[in-house]
Amino acid sequence: MSRAIKLLGMEITPAQFALIEHCLPLQRGNVSMTNLQVVNALLYVAEHGCKWRGLPERFGNWHTA
Repeated sequence: MSRAIKLLGMEITPAQFALIEHCLPLQRGNVSMTNLQVVNALLYVAEHGCKWRGLPERFGNWHTA
């Protein structure tokens, strides 16, 4: 199953995330973002030095991230 994933900047792939997923708490309740999306949002803020409000829309609502 080969699938091309376009990475924008410093993002991790689902395969890479699988290696660190056990280090994160389990998601509970009605969540709108996966832990992978949250990690990639953190990496975006770290790489670009922006504020949370500066996250692109592809990361969803910045309040959620």
